[in-house]
Amino acid sequence: MIIQHSTLNIQHSVSDMIIRAAHDNDVDDIAAIVADFARQGHLLPRTVDNIRASLQQWMLAEVDGRIVGIGSLFPMGAGLIEVRSIAVLAEYRSLGAGAAIVQALVDEAKRRGYASVFALTRAVPFFERLGFEITLKDNFPEKVWRDCVICPLYHACDETAVVRPLR
Repeated sequence: MIIQHSTLNIQHSVSDMIIRAAHDNDVDDIAAIVADFARQGHLLPRTVDNIRASLQQWMLAEVDGRIVGIGSLFPMGAGLIEVRSIAVLAEYRSLGAGAAIVQALVDEAKRRGYASVFALTRAVPFFERLGFEITLKDNFPEKVWRDCVICPLYHACDETAVVRPLR
């Protein structure tokens, strides 16, 4: 299947996309995507040092050697892990990179033995298509006290909690 993006005249097939774990030489590319999406208000900022320290938690979508999407896991407790920092460059979204990244992260969470995975998101229908269900943020106090308190939208949060059991 070939997909043409008329505004950018980019053509790629789904088979051109690779989902893989991040490597040391990916840190700057990941940081650039995170910074761009953070400026847009879609992600919380992450420092290069934070990304480097958590590199084993990141999955990437790559097309023709270019990182076009990112996502990471963050353990919250013995049985709970978060899917976070999902971002795909606009011209590659219709290839299914976001869904492929999330599925790779879910598969990794299962492999590690987690009972459930959750996310805070504005893209609820996207996550519902991937088997997540809406739940209450109150179910994740670890997240609220760790990340939410530093978010500029903390008192006017527009994100929804979603969860997916893994067992």
